Amino acid sequence: MKIFVANIPFYVGGVGIRQLFELFGAVAAVKIITETKTGKSKGFGFVEMQDDQQGLQAIKELDGSTIGDRDIVVRLADQQPEEVHIHRRPRISVR
Repeated sequence: MKIFVANIPFYVGGVGIRQLFELFGAVAAVKIITETKTGKSKGFGFVEMQDDQQGLQAIKELDGSTIGDRDIVVRLADQQPEEVHIHRRPRISVR
């Protein structure tokens, strides 16, 4: 089960997110999305859990919970809220 996690504090890495989700079961993978140039966290990522029931329990328990000073958003990966999607204008290069 692939889970979307948003509003992650920038200082929390993949290891911290893995440890949090492992409280609910086996974690297959964690991916924190980072800026290409700087490598800094964008504040969201994905967790893949091996068992769907454990994943659903993690979503239920962790959505809205606080890490540091932020309330995280935890959803099924295909149920991301619209306001989380980033819409960018195309870049125009003028020479």
